[in-house]
Amino acid sequence: MTEQSEWRFSDDRGQLSTAPRRPERVLAYVQAGATLWGLGIRPQAIFGSDHDGPDPDSAKTGTLPLDQVPYVGAGSSLDVERLLSGWPDLVVAVSYGNGPVYGLAPETAKPLEERVPVVVIDVSQARTFEEIGDRFAELARSLGAEDRADADADLDAARARLRTITAAGPAGAPRVLALSPAGPDQAHVARPRMWPELRVLTGLGVHLVEPAPGPGANWSTLDRSDTFALRPDVILTDIRAHASPLDELGWDGGGPVVPWNPEPLYGPRDHARFLGLVADALEG
Repeated sequence: MTEQSEWRFSDDRGQLSTAPRRPERVLAYVQAGATLWGLGIRPQAIFGSDHDGPDPDSAKTGTLPLDQVPYVGAGSSLDVERLLSGWPDLVVAVSYGNGPVYGLAPETAKPLEERVPVVVIDVSQARTFEEIGDRFAELARSLGAEDRADADADLDAARARLRTITAAGPAGAPRVLALSPAGPDQAHVARPRMWPELRVLTGLGVHLVEPAPGPGANWSTLDRSDTFALRPDVILTDIRAHASPLDELGWDGGGPVVPWNPEPLYGPRDHARFLGLVADALEG
């Protein structure tokens, strides 16, 4: 085995994964798998987290061809043998800082790493959206993906469009509220500075409403009246399967609603698509 033929990748735990040749059968956490697909790498299979059920959450899978990429399950249904049933030669997972593999119990993750290389990408609020995207792109290139200038051009155009809209707006810019409905009586309102994707919007001039200081690092849980007392003009609503529909919360403000996945995909085309939806809402 020569140095040129060996595959090597150092993940965000500082852990070096190696293989005799470039991995081709990638098992990935659903967010990572959908991101890699957008970057030109088709995963062999995907798995979910404790928030997910026996079927894949369409809010998280992006444009993954689910008829070609099987879903092996989530949460307590996962064990090492089930994860390895498709003979993956690499597992790609995410973490929210400090290294633990998100979506897998420690008693599953540890023996898994003893049998197959595991690469973990940190998607925590400590990093910028661009930094996370760059790490996924670096991993995709190591797995054989080619740079896609057209995708980068789409993202540049989406950023420029949103920046132009916010710069041209009136002094009383539309108030944008990001939330995850929790039934008819309350909502988890996002603290924008804690979410890399929301910080991108702020940097492009979008007026994201900040809930008052209080309990909850990432979310402020408010009752229905306090949520709408924040006077949103546009709502970014969590569309993951475990979130309640916005209709249950009784939103009747009449303003635009943008579907939002708090576990975003980090490919340029996926990100450009989201920025476009926000731009459409602000123009409306």
